[in-house]
Amino acid sequence: MVYSNEKNRNKKLSVYQNFKCTLKTNSEIIHHLFPTADLIEKDLYIGDKPARLFFLSGFIDDQKIDLFINNLKSDEIEIFVRNNMVSTNKVNEVEKAILAGKSILLFDGDPIAYVYSTEKMPQRNFAPPSIDNSLKGSKIAFVETANTNIALLRRFITNKDLKTKQKEIGKKNKNRISIMYIEEVVDQKLLTALEERITNLDADKIINANQLAQLIEENSLSPFPQILTTERPDEAATQLLIGRVVIILDGSSEVIVLPAPFLAFFKSIDDYSSRTLVATFTRILRLVAIMITLFLPGIYIAIVSFNYEIVPLKLLVSIGESRVRVPFDPLVEAFLMEITLELLREAGIRLPSPISTTVGVVGGIVIGQAAVQAGIVSNIMVIIVALTAISSFIIPNYEMASSIRIIRFPIMVMASLFGIVGIIVSTMVLIIHILSLKSFTLSYSRPFSPVIFNQLMDTVVRAPLNFIWQTTKKENK
Repeated sequence: MVYSNEKNRNKKLSVYQNFKCTLKTNSEIIHHLFPTADLIEKDLYIGDKPARLFFLSGFIDDQKIDLFINNLKSDEIEIFVRNNMVSTNKVNEVEKAILAGKSILLFDGDPIAYVYSTEKMPQRNFAPPSIDNSLKGSKIAFVETANTNIALLRRFITNKDLKTKQKEIGKKNKNRISIMYIEEVVDQKLLTALEERITNLDADKIINANQLAQLIEENSLSPFPQILTTERPDEAATQLLIGRVVIILDGSSEVIVLPAPFLAFFKSIDDYSSRTLVATFTRILRLVAIMITLFLPGIYIAIVSFNYEIVPLKLLVSIGESRVRVPFDPLVEAFLMEITLELLREAGIRLPSPISTTVGVVGGIVIGQAAVQAGIVSNIMVIIVALTAISSFIIPNYEMASSIRIIRFPIMVMASLFGIVGIIVSTMVLIIHILSLKSFTLSYSRPFSPVIFNQLMDTVVRAPLNFIWQTTKKENK
C-alpha cells in the first residue's frame, strides 16, 4: 500500500509543468527529476524565509557557492539575488539548468525558482594533436568543451561574419551542437540542408563527432568517409575561410567539417606551410602511396596467378624460386600476411604506447622472418606487405587510410579470379562509385567532376598561395 501511494505521488509530480508555492512540493519535484546521489541539497535561511539550494556535484564552481552562502549574512542579499539570478517557474527550464551545471534556489511560499550560474564543467588542459600530426601547424588541439572550441576558432578567425547557431540533438540524452560558418562565403543551400538533417535526427546515443558524422552523411554504406573530422583548430579555420561549415559537438574533442570532397582527405595543413615545390612533391608522393596501398598486393597476385608473361624473365625466376616451398595459393598467402599486419596494427593502437612500438616492430620482424623460414610465405610477399603498410601510413586522414586498407581486400580477390582484368574492373567500379557520391550539396569528386578549372591548382599540384587565395571566393559559385 505504501509502495502504491509512493508510485501515485511520483506520477502526480511528473505531470507538473510549473512550480508550486510550498518548498516541500518544489523540493519533491526536483528530487523526482534527479533521483540521484550526486544531487546536492543545502538548507538555507534568507532573512526569515526558509530556502533550499540544489545543484549537481562536480558541475559547479565551489567558489561561487561559497560566495553566495557568505552573502546570506548581508543585508543586501535580496539585491544579490535579483542581480545575479534568473527567475523561472517552468519545471523543464529548471531541469535544463541543473544539467548545464547551474544551481537552483527555492524559497518557501514562492512558486519561482531562481537560477544561479555556477557552472564549471570538467575540462582537460590544452594538448598537441594526437592523430592529425603536423610539422609546421598549430600545436594545440580541440578539447571536449564546446565553448572553448568556439573560442579557439574565433582566435584563428577574427571576422565579424563568423556566425554560430546552436541546436539540441537527442531525446533522452540531450546534447548541444554548434554550427559555425562565415556568412559571406557559405553556401546557404548547404546550411539549410544541414539544419534540416540535424532537426530530423532520431538518435539518443551521440557521444562524439564521428558518430554524428556517420548519422548525417549521404551514403552510410560507402567505404569512403564523406564528412571530415579533425582535432586541429587551424585546419577547421582554414575550411571555414573557404566556405565550409564546422559542427562542434559538446563533449567531443573533434569537430565536423562539411562538405568534404574526396581530395580533402589527402590534404594536410603542412601543404600550405611548405613551399610550392615541396608541397606538390608531397602530394604526388601521397598519390603514389594510395596506388601502392590499393593495388600492389593485387598486382602481385595477378602476376603470379595469371599474367606472368608481362614480368621480365629474371624477375619471374626470382619470384618462382621464392615460392618453391610455399604450399598456398597467392591469394591465401597475401591474406595471411595482410591480416597478420592488421592484427599487429590493432594491437599497437590498443596497447600502452611504450609497449606498442615494441610489439609493432619486433612482432613484424619475428613473424615475417619465421613465416619465410617455415615456408608459409615467400620473401617477395613480405616485401610487398611491408611496402603496402608503409604506404598506408602516408595518407593524412586516419578514416580514409582505414577505408583504403579495407578496399584492397576485394581487389585482391578480383585479381585472384580474373588477373589484371579483375584489377581494371575493380578500378572502374571504384571510380564510378566515387563519381556517384555526394557530400551534402557538393560533388564528392569535385573539382574533377564537375571540372572546376580555378580549383585544379590545389589538387595533386599545389600552386603558389597567392594564386589559390585569389580563386578561393569562387568555390561555391
